[in-house]
Amino acid sequence: MSGNLTLAADGTAGAPTVVAAEATDIGNPWVNIGIFAAFVLVTLVIVFRASRQNKSAADFYAGGRNFTGPQNGTAIAGDYLSAASFLGICGAIALNGYDGFLYSIGFLVAWLVALLLVAELLRNTGKFTMADVLSFRLRQRPVRMAAALATLLVVFFYLLAQMAGAGGLVALLLGVDSRAGQSLVIAVVGALMILYVLVGGMKGTTWVQIIKAILLIAGAAIMTVWVLAQYGFNLSDLLGGAVEAAGPGGEALLEPGKQYGADSTSKLSFLSLALALVLGTAGLPHVLMRFYTVPTAKEARRSVVWAIWLIGIFYLFTLVLGYGAGALVGPEAINNAPGGVNSAAPLLAFALGGEILLGLISAVAFATILAVVAGLTITAAASFSHDIYANVIKKGQVKPDSEVRIARWTVVVIGVIAIVGGIFAQNQNVAFLVALAFAVAASANLPTIVFSLFWKRFNTSGALWSIYGGLVSCIVLIVLSPTVSGDEKAMFPGADFAVFPLTNPGLVSIPLGFLLGIVGTFLSKEKPHPEKFAEMEVRSLTGAGAEKATAKH
Repeated sequence: MSGNLTLAADGTAGAPTVVAAEATDIGNPWVNIGIFAAFVLVTLVIVFRASRQNKSAADFYAGGRNFTGPQNGTAIAGDYLSAASFLGICGAIALNGYDGFLYSIGFLVAWLVALLLVAELLRNTGKFTMADVLSFRLRQRPVRMAAALATLLVVFFYLLAQMAGAGGLVALLLGVDSRAGQSLVIAVVGALMILYVLVGGMKGTTWVQIIKAILLIAGAAIMTVWVLAQYGFNLSDLLGGAVEAAGPGGEALLEPGKQYGADSTSKLSFLSLALALVLGTAGLPHVLMRFYTVPTAKEARRSVVWAIWLIGIFYLFTLVLGYGAGALVGPEAINNAPGGVNSAAPLLAFALGGEILLGLISAVAFATILAVVAGLTITAAASFSHDIYANVIKKGQVKPDSEVRIARWTVVVIGVIAIVGGIFAQNQNVAFLVALAFAVAASANLPTIVFSLFWKRFNTSGALWSIYGGLVSCIVLIVLSPTVSGDEKAMFPGADFAVFPLTNPGLVSIPLGFLLGIVGTFLSKEKPHPEKFAEMEVRSLTGAGAEKATAKH
């Protein structure tokens, strides 16, 4: 391989071909560092300005509930379009074609499920966290504890994905090949994350997410147009270029089955992944928490409309970017780069526009990671301090400033755990790690949310069976799957204790979570409270009483 990435015209089809590059020679590290530093400096100024208005728990957890629908919708897109969307999916499409694009489809359809099923209903019945909704008509302490633990676990898996993506991305830009160097990068990202949340709270985090969403979608749009221009704006020629760059057997990029169609087990793994992606979003606490930052249910609906447009447009861009990376960079260069599959989008930027575009696009990806980890961290902090500390340990007898102080300490602890976990998760595909977070959310959170909102008979026992049963089954199946051991691409390739054949547990753990909720409800002798269900139903459908309830906080 040559030392520089160059493009040469192919004499037959007029499409570019690629001479791959050594990853350590890509871009100018000082240019990349300068662009990173500029972004961090600008966002820190915004966060510090936002922090001046953090005077109450509602300010810290929900940004004072003062964001408009378009603002919140853009922030939702910024929270939802994670490093998995930009780095993992582009790489998955570049290497696996059609099967990689299924991630994009799954993430987009999942958002529609969240909209139609739970988004506005949760906004009308909650205050700060998902546990507020689940405990509305059930016994407070056990349900809050269970919901908080599920939230913390989902956040942990999602944080692993973002931190692993950060390590691979910045290692690529700075030419860092060593594991120690990537670990240092992850530690710096974690420190910045802690600073953003400690200082800015939800208000500062929201503005970082808005800026990040605008930059990410604009950057993806520019690259999409640039890639299509290389092929005369002919999508068929672009797909042909990806097939040609893949070499023998490249036609598999255009057909289902390259990644998931080898045998019946891989097909079941795909079905399991699809279930986790489509149903998981409706149980993701850091996305659902965003609906508490608007003042009314009407603004919550406007948020959803804006988010759907922005998210949908972005996922169309990933199709072009993924196949563009496959055509202009090539699978071999992507696999050999630091960060592996997660490096496809930055490598494509370098192939198109050299070190300046590489620096800009990578700064956008870096912004993506920082914004998402900040949102995840404040969600976890709110869950621990508001649900576990204030309502379980202190039984609701706690001052708001004391609760916020505990939340800030929680941010530090979560940051340290995320750094350590991210170091261990290096070189894992971030899209895959996010899919695991979705599986936990769909298995443990979604059944309880749906039953709480729509089933009059549902009780505390059913909620605990559903949450803990879905949680434990999901984690056990993940640990016993080929993604953890028994495979050269596993988290622990040297070990082999994989007895569960599927790479994603959703096919088993999601139905089990729903079933356990039903079984636990019918086995319990707890009397139902139809009056509480009626109150919750009226509030969830109309918003009546929601603003009054949230104003107290």
